[in-house]
Amino acid sequence: MKAEDRSLFAPSEQGQGAGKHSSRPPASFEVLGVRVDVLQVPNAIAQIERWIFERDASHLVAATGMHGVTEAQHDGSFKRVLNSIDLVVPDGMPLVWLARLRGYPLQRRVCGSDLLWGFCKATAPRRYKHFFYGGASGVPERLAQYLKSRFDGLQVAGAYSPPFHPLQPDEDAQIVAAINKSNADVLWVGLGCPKQERWMYEHREWLKVPVIVGVGAAFDFLTGRVRRAPPWMCESGLEWLFRLREEPRRLWRRYLIYGSEFAWSASLEVLGIKKIQ
Repeated sequence: MKAEDRSLFAPSEQGQGAGKHSSRPPASFEVLGVRVDVLQVPNAIAQIERWIFERDASHLVAATGMHGVTEAQHDGSFKRVLNSIDLVVPDGMPLVWLARLRGYPLQRRVCGSDLLWGFCKATAPRRYKHFFYGGASGVPERLAQYLKSRFDGLQVAGAYSPPFHPLQPDEDAQIVAAINKSNADVLWVGLGCPKQERWMYEHREWLKVPVIVGVGAAFDFLTGRVRRAPPWMCESGLEWLFRLREEPRRLWRRYLIYGSEFAWSASLEVLGIKKIQ
């Protein structure tokens, strides 16, 4: 591992100001043709803060794991979407293990819930404005109020739960206008994979938000609507078993079919038997 890559694992200097953070891009590796950036939560927080400070464009962040990588194998257009995202953090122990095999000493995964919680906790005194988009009716509003009650200084720019039906052009335009009018610094998107990544990609040119982050089921986890696995299961790569037990009808295909497919294809790639672009 190169010396310059090791600096990525140093915690960000909280309270020093976003403009102090290094602009050097993170190291990355590929898993089945999908780029994954080598970061931990403090590094991702530092990067998001720098983009807020610069305010030069809408930058996308996605927490991607086995599910997203496997979806990309079935849909080439989704693979192109993932690889166009500015920052893809490793959400899942399989990606952490693969990073270690490539010489990157990642300690843990970067799931959407931990990134959202960690960012709010670390930066609340800087009074960034947050917009929460996604989740079932009432969930983003409940999440916003919960985070405000936990972190003094956190500012809520808005919260919106989109309808389940495909949005008509005028509905979509109204949502974009509302988000832009809020002057949010960070837009948290909880639509689930691959819907949220596609939504972020399709709207990045219209949204005037410095950072847009896809966080999957974080809204449900942080509001207690869905139970999270115990920490020991998350750290040992067994969260999938807990979630499958909790929601078998919804998640059986993701974990039993896609999980097996991912394990097989990733093993072939690691062994050098099959290289996937």
